[in-house]
Amino acid sequence: MRVVLVIPARYASTRLPAKPLADIAGKPMIQHVWERGRQVKTANDVVVATDDVRIVAVVQGFGGQAVLTSPAHETGTDRLAEVAAGREADVVVNLQGDLPLVSESMIEAVIEPFNDPEVRMATLAREITDPADVYNPNVVKVVMDRDGNALYFSRAAIPHVRDRKDRGLDAPMPGTFYQHFGLYGYRRDVLLEFARWPPGRLEQLEKLEQLRALEHGCPIRVVLTSERTEEVNTPEDLERVRAVIEGRRRAGNQERSGARRETPVSALDSARSAEKTS
Repeated sequence: MRVVLVIPARYASTRLPAKPLADIAGKPMIQHVWERGRQVKTANDVVVATDDVRIVAVVQGFGGQAVLTSPAHETGTDRLAEVAAGREADVVVNLQGDLPLVSESMIEAVIEPFNDPEVRMATLAREITDPADVYNPNVVKVVMDRDGNALYFSRAAIPHVRDRKDRGLDAPMPGTFYQHFGLYGYRRDVLLEFARWPPGRLEQLEKLEQLRALEHGCPIRVVLTSERTEEVNTPEDLERVRAVIEGRRRAGNQERSGARRETPVSALDSARSAEKTS
């Protein structure tokens, strides 16, 4: 099975301009993501797909491979499909360019389901334990059927807990709410077909592109993970991720000096706790 990781990277972000080139611990964010992808042993190739020559130049500068795609693409998936159309691959993974904290094991977890020939698309989710995330529209929720396939994705709190007074505000009930992570795997033919489908009504209402697949009857296998990552969409997200990576760097120095290294999840928790108390 030939697996290609494609990192869509758009220069013109409304909330965080030039986001892929934002400096994090002395490297552009896109390099952090590319390096994560290169660690995945089951991936045969890692390619950055971008609409801007400045990103191409930076990627080539650190030794990566970049493809300049059409500026007319409306989504990262369209950019992904353009790259996939010209490459030999069985599975194409959309490794978003704003996930500098994504782990090798999370990417591997998206690839593994494709050992089942029935799987057409796959993605990740993690159980929500923070009650604030349940009603946060920026935290996308997913509900699954008994086979682990997605029933629906929403920015709303799904499922709706009718008979509980706090509605999950005190503490989410175990095994109830799951956060979706925007890491996708596609069979190559499914990806090319997906890009030809018109946006669906639910997709347009929720502003969630993955709903296009469900609206066209394409199942999405959801793999549960205990790990967490952080998307960089705003300046606040960027500062939080910078704090995490700087914390890891300091922890690595302490480890070399004989001290204990902080885990990635605890580092992210520390950054969030500091943000809440500031």
